[in-house]
Amino acid sequence: MSLQEQSYAPAQSRDQVHTLFAHTMGLVAITSGLFALGAYLGRNMSYQTSWLWYIGGFALLFGMQFAIRSSEQLAIFLLFAFGVVIGLATAPLIAYYADTDPQAVWQAGGATALFIAGFGAAGYATRRDLSALARICFWALLALIVFGIVTIFVNVPNGDLIYCVLGLVIFAGFTMFDFQRLRTSKDIGTAPLLAASIFLDVLNVFTLFLSLFGRRN
Repeated sequence: MSLQEQSYAPAQSRDQVHTLFAHTMGLVAITSGLFALGAYLGRNMSYQTSWLWYIGGFALLFGMQFAIRSSEQLAIFLLFAFGVVIGLATAPLIAYYADTDPQAVWQAGGATALFIAGFGAAGYATRRDLSALARICFWALLALIVFGIVTIFVNVPNGDLIYCVLGLVIFAGFTMFDFQRLRTSKDIGTAPLLAASIFLDVLNVFTLFLSLFGRRN
């Protein structure tokens, strides 16, 4: 490799990283906007109906895993559809807080933006491999889900507060890992899946903060 080629390769790699970052975050922004649209359209929907939309949302995520192998455009379409569907699923929860405690909604939105920006920047900048952290967070999330189910049947003092705080700790780790993947991945075709992961981080952090601020207020 010539000296000219050696100097060009790192710059090309940086360009690929920047392109992937911009493309992925653009998809996250559009998906978030479609989520807001779905939440608005479903504001009068019942909690019972929302579970059907949740099932549909998980089906779309599952479909993305297969669609990305054959068509990035199809994967992007499924991602955008997921944004609308999960917005419809979450609509009753957001509508409840918007009616009873609108301040909690704004507080949750602001806290989520700061949370994702802070931990996302930390994950993007770190050189340490965060794969082990992601595995720990995965198992911790499963344990948290079990804990949440237990609190439905057993009265745990401050169980909802514990759930929210632990959930935020877990998704801090996921956020750092997902943003590190934005820097380490070179394949622009992975953008839809990366966008879905980051959007799920944003969504879960928002709902946790919403519960936390709603409880405090």
